[in-house]
Amino acid sequence: MKSNMKKSISFTIILIVLVVFIGFVEKKNSEKTMTNIQVKVNAIADVYFVDEKEILEKLKTEFPILNAGILMNELNFSRIENKVEDHPFVKNAEVFGDLKGNVWIEIDQYKPMARIVRPMAADGYISTEGIILPTSPNYTTRVLTLEGAYAERLLELEDLSKEHSDLLNLIKYIEKDDFWKAQITGLEINRKGNIKLNQQVGKQVIEFGDAKDIEEKFKKISLFYDEILPAKGWNTYSRVNVKYKDQIICE
Repeated sequence: MKSNMKKSISFTIILIVLVVFIGFVEKKNSEKTMTNIQVKVNAIADVYFVDEKEILEKLKTEFPILNAGILMNELNFSRIENKVEDHPFVKNAEVFGDLKGNVWIEIDQYKPMARIVRPMAADGYISTEGIILPTSPNYTTRVLTLEGAYAERLLELEDLSKEHSDLLNLIKYIEKDDFWKAQITGLEINRKGNIKLNQQVGKQVIEFGDAKDIEEKFKKISLFYDEILPAKGWNTYSRVNVKYKDQIICE
Protein backbone atom coordinates (compact mmCIF):
# COMPACT_ATOMS: atom_id res chain seq x y z
CA MET A 1 0.00 0.00 0.00
CA LYS A 2 2.76 2.44 0.99
CA SER A 3 4.73 1.50 -2.12
CA ASN A 4 1.75 2.26 -4.37
CA MET A 5 1.17 5.55 -2.57
CA LYS A 6 4.83 6.58 -3.06
CA LYS A 7 4.61 5.75 -6.78
CA SER A 8 1.42 7.79 -7.08
CA ILE A 9 2.99 10.80 -5.32
CA SER A 10 6.15 10.54 -7.45
CA PHE A 11 4.08 10.39 -10.64
CA THR A 12 2.04 13.43 -9.54
CA ILE A 13 5.20 15.42 -8.80
CA ILE A 14 6.71 14.52 -12.18
CA LEU A 15 3.46 15.50 -13.92
CA ILE A 16 3.38 18.87 -12.12
CA VAL A 17 7.02 19.57 -13.01
CA LEU A 18 6.34 18.64 -16.64
CA VAL A 19 3.29 20.93 -16.84
CA VAL A 20 5.25 23.80 -15.28
CA PHE A 21 8.14 23.22 -17.71
CA ILE A 22 5.82 23.16 -20.73
CA GLY A 23 4.16 26.35 -19.53
CA PHE A 24 7.56 28.00 -19.10
CA VAL A 25 8.64 26.96 -22.61
CA GLU A 26 5.39 28.19 -24.14
CA LYS A 27 5.75 31.51 -22.33
CA LYS A 28 9.31 31.89 -23.58
CA ASN A 29 8.20 31.03 -27.12
CA SER A 30 5.37 33.54 -26.98
CA GLU A 31 7.90 36.22 -26.00
CA LYS A 32 10.44 35.24 -28.67
CA THR A 33 11.03 37.90 -31.30
CA MET A 34 12.36 37.65 -34.82
CA THR A 35 15.99 38.68 -35.15
CA ASN A 36 16.56 38.01 -38.84
CA ILE A 37 15.08 36.39 -41.93
CA GLN A 38 17.13 34.07 -44.14
CA VAL A 39 16.28 32.75 -47.62
CA LYS A 40 18.06 29.60 -48.75
CA VAL A 41 17.58 28.35 -52.33
CA ASN A 42 18.79 24.78 -52.72
CA ALA A 43 21.09 24.72 -55.75
CA ILE A 44 20.50 22.52 -58.81
CA ALA A 45 23.39 22.41 -61.29
CA ASP A 46 23.37 25.76 -63.15
CA VAL A 47 19.76 26.67 -62.28
CA TYR A 48 19.47 30.17 -60.77
CA PHE A 49 15.90 31.13 -61.64
CA VAL A 50 14.94 31.76 -58.01
CA ASP A 51 16.80 34.76 -56.65
CA GLU A 52 17.08 34.98 -52.86
CA LYS A 53 17.08 38.80 -52.78
CA GLU A 54 14.04 38.95 -55.06
CA ILE A 55 12.11 36.54 -52.81
CA LEU A 56 13.01 38.55 -49.71
CA GLU A 57 11.99 41.87 -51.30
CA LYS A 58 8.62 40.49 -52.42
CA LEU A 59 7.93 39.06 -48.97
CA LYS A 60 8.71 42.33 -47.23
CA THR A 61 6.36 44.11 -49.64
CA GLU A 62 3.60 41.55 -49.08
CA PHE A 63 4.19 41.27 -45.31
CA PRO A 64 5.32 44.68 -43.93
CA ILE A 65 5.48 43.19 -40.42
CA LEU A 66 8.48 41.06 -41.41
CA ASN A 67 10.95 43.14 -39.45
CA ALA A 68 13.34 42.39 -36.62
CA GLY A 69 11.59 42.63 -33.25
CA ILE A 70 8.19 41.26 -34.23
CA LEU A 71 6.90 38.45 -32.03
CA MET A 72 7.43 35.09 -33.72
CA ASN A 73 3.91 33.94 -32.86
CA GLU A 74 2.49 36.83 -34.92
CA LEU A 75 3.97 35.39 -38.11
CA ASN A 76 1.82 33.14 -40.29
CA PHE A 77 4.37 30.70 -41.70
CA SER A 78 1.77 28.99 -43.87
CA ARG A 79 0.84 32.24 -45.64
CA ILE A 80 4.52 33.03 -46.20
CA GLU A 81 5.09 29.58 -47.72
CA ASN A 82 2.12 30.03 -50.06
CA LYS A 83 3.42 33.41 -51.20
CA VAL A 84 6.89 32.02 -51.92
CA GLU A 85 5.37 29.13 -53.87
CA ASP A 86 3.63 31.65 -56.16
CA HIS A 87 7.00 32.02 -57.87
CA PRO A 88 6.79 29.82 -60.99
CA PHE A 89 10.19 28.22 -60.43
CA VAL A 90 9.61 27.39 -56.76
CA LYS A 91 8.78 23.72 -56.45
CA ASN A 92 8.41 23.72 -52.68
CA ALA A 93 8.98 26.15 -49.81
CA GLU A 94 9.30 25.55 -46.08
CA VAL A 95 9.27 28.32 -43.49
CA PHE A 96 10.35 27.76 -39.89
CA GLY A 97 11.95 29.54 -36.95
CA ASP A 98 14.98 28.52 -34.93
CA LEU A 99 15.92 29.01 -31.27
CA LYS A 100 17.89 32.19 -32.06
CA GLY A 101 14.90 33.95 -33.55
CA ASN A 102 15.87 33.48 -37.17
CA VAL A 103 13.10 32.83 -39.69
CA TRP A 104 14.32 30.45 -42.39
CA ILE A 105 12.78 30.12 -45.84
CA GLU A 106 14.12 27.03 -47.59
CA ILE A 107 13.28 26.67 -51.28
CA ASP A 108 13.47 23.78 -53.74
CA GLN A 109 13.51 24.81 -57.40
CA TYR A 110 12.07 23.26 -60.51
CA LYS A 111 14.82 22.19 -62.90
CA PRO A 112 14.29 23.04 -66.59
CA MET A 113 14.90 20.03 -68.83
CA ALA A 114 13.90 21.42 -72.24
CA ARG A 115 13.00 24.74 -73.81
CA ILE A 116 10.04 25.22 -76.17
CA VAL A 117 11.08 27.78 -78.78
CA ARG A 118 8.49 29.94 -80.56
CA PRO A 119 9.52 32.40 -83.30
CA MET A 120 6.58 34.76 -82.79
CA ALA A 121 5.91 34.54 -79.06
CA ALA A 122 7.56 33.93 -75.69
CA ASP A 123 9.37 30.66 -75.11
CA GLY A 124 8.78 28.32 -72.19
CA TYR A 125 10.57 25.57 -70.27
CA ILE A 126 9.61 22.02 -69.39
CA SER A 127 10.73 20.89 -65.92
CA THR A 128 11.99 17.42 -65.04
CA GLU A 129 8.48 16.69 -63.71
CA GLY A 130 6.82 17.86 -66.95
CA ILE A 131 5.63 21.19 -65.54
CA ILE A 132 5.44 24.07 -68.04
CA LEU A 133 7.45 27.07 -66.81
CA PRO A 134 7.95 30.59 -68.18
CA THR A 135 11.32 31.97 -69.20
CA SER A 136 13.14 34.58 -67.15
CA PRO A 137 14.44 37.98 -68.31
CA ASN A 138 17.45 37.55 -66.01
CA TYR A 139 18.53 33.93 -66.33
CA THR A 140 18.77 31.20 -68.95
CA THR A 141 20.13 27.67 -69.10
CA ARG A 142 21.39 25.45 -71.89
CA VAL A 143 18.90 22.63 -72.44
CA LEU A 144 17.34 20.61 -75.24
CA THR A 145 15.12 22.72 -77.53
CA LEU A 146 11.70 21.83 -78.94
CA GLU A 147 10.35 23.51 -82.07
CA GLY A 148 7.39 23.10 -84.39
CA ALA A 149 3.61 23.41 -84.32
CA TYR A 150 3.14 20.46 -81.97
CA ALA A 151 5.74 21.78 -79.53
CA GLU A 152 4.18 25.25 -79.47
CA ARG A 153 0.81 23.82 -78.43
CA LEU A 154 2.42 22.33 -75.33
CA LEU A 155 2.74 25.81 -73.84
CA GLU A 156 -1.04 25.92 -73.50
CA LEU A 157 -0.80 23.17 -70.87
CA GLU A 158 0.38 23.16 -67.26
CA ASP A 159 1.66 19.58 -67.00
CA LEU A 160 2.81 17.14 -69.70
CA SER A 161 3.02 14.05 -67.49
CA LYS A 162 -0.48 12.77 -68.29
CA GLU A 163 -1.38 13.61 -71.88
CA HIS A 164 2.17 13.68 -73.28
CA SER A 165 4.01 11.11 -71.17
CA ASP A 166 5.68 9.52 -74.23
CA LEU A 167 7.27 12.82 -75.26
CA LEU A 168 8.26 13.52 -71.66
CA ASN A 169 9.92 10.09 -71.48
CA LEU A 170 11.88 10.85 -74.66
CA ILE A 171 13.13 14.14 -73.27
CA LYS A 172 14.11 12.43 -69.99
CA TYR A 173 15.89 9.67 -71.89
CA ILE A 174 18.06 12.23 -73.69
CA GLU A 175 18.58 14.27 -70.54
CA LYS A 176 19.81 11.32 -68.46
CA ASP A 177 22.30 9.98 -71.00
CA ASP A 178 25.54 12.00 -71.16
CA PHE A 179 26.25 11.13 -74.80
CA TRP A 180 22.77 11.83 -76.14
CA LYS A 181 22.47 14.97 -74.03
CA ALA A 182 25.61 16.33 -75.70
CA GLN A 183 24.81 15.05 -79.21
CA ILE A 184 21.07 15.77 -79.56
CA THR A 185 20.52 19.52 -79.48
CA GLY A 186 16.87 19.78 -80.38
CA LEU A 187 13.61 18.15 -81.45
CA GLU A 188 11.46 19.37 -84.35
CA ILE A 189 7.89 18.15 -83.89
CA ASN A 190 5.29 18.67 -86.62
CA ARG A 191 1.53 18.91 -86.17
CA LYS A 192 1.11 15.14 -86.29
CA GLY A 193 3.70 14.53 -83.58
CA ASN A 194 6.45 13.19 -85.86
CA ILE A 195 9.86 14.05 -84.46
CA LYS A 196 13.16 14.93 -86.12
CA LEU A 197 16.35 14.99 -84.06
CA ASN A 198 18.96 17.70 -84.61
CA GLN A 199 22.56 16.74 -83.88
CA GLN A 200 25.54 18.59 -82.49
CA VAL A 201 27.92 16.62 -84.74
CA GLY A 202 26.81 15.37 -88.17
CA LYS A 203 24.66 16.96 -90.87
CA GLN A 204 22.11 14.14 -91.04
CA VAL A 205 18.54 14.81 -89.97
CA ILE A 206 17.33 11.86 -87.91
CA GLU A 207 13.66 11.04 -88.51
CA PHE A 208 12.54 9.52 -85.22
CA GLY A 209 8.79 9.21 -85.80
CA ASP A 210 6.61 9.34 -82.68
CA ALA A 211 7.94 9.18 -79.12
CA LYS A 212 7.44 5.43 -78.74
CA ASP A 213 9.94 2.53 -78.74
CA ILE A 214 12.59 4.97 -77.54
CA GLU A 215 15.31 2.49 -76.58
CA GLU A 216 14.95 0.49 -79.78
CA LYS A 217 15.23 3.62 -81.94
CA PHE A 218 18.30 4.90 -80.12
CA LYS A 219 19.94 1.49 -80.53
CA LYS A 220 19.45 1.91 -84.28
CA ILE A 221 20.93 5.40 -84.17
CA SER A 222 23.93 4.00 -82.25
CA LEU A 223 24.30 1.30 -84.93
CA PHE A 224 24.29 4.02 -87.58
CA TYR A 225 27.08 5.87 -85.74
CA ASP A 226 29.16 2.79 -84.92
CA GLU A 227 28.94 0.78 -88.14
CA ILE A 228 27.39 2.62 -91.07
CA LEU A 229 29.13 6.01 -90.80
CA PRO A 230 32.66 4.58 -90.35
CA ALA A 231 32.12 2.42 -93.45
CA LYS A 232 30.38 4.98 -95.66
CA GLY A 233 31.71 8.29 -94.33
CA TRP A 234 30.10 11.10 -92.33
CA ASN A 235 28.98 13.07 -95.39
CA THR A 236 27.43 10.21 -97.37
CA TYR A 237 23.89 10.55 -96.03
CA SER A 238 21.69 13.57 -95.31
CA ARG A 239 18.73 11.72 -93.78
CA VAL A 240 18.41 8.76 -91.42
CA ASN A 241 15.03 7.21 -90.69
CA VAL A 242 14.64 4.97 -87.61
CA LYS A 243 10.89 5.19 -87.11
CA TYR A 244 10.06 1.83 -88.71
CA LYS A 245 10.47 -1.35 -86.71
CA ASP A 246 13.70 -3.30 -87.41
CA GLN A 247 14.76 -0.87 -90.15
CA ILE A 248 17.33 1.89 -90.66
CA ILE A 249 16.76 3.87 -93.84
CA CYS A 250 19.70 6.03 -94.93
CA GLU A 251 19.44 8.46 -97.84
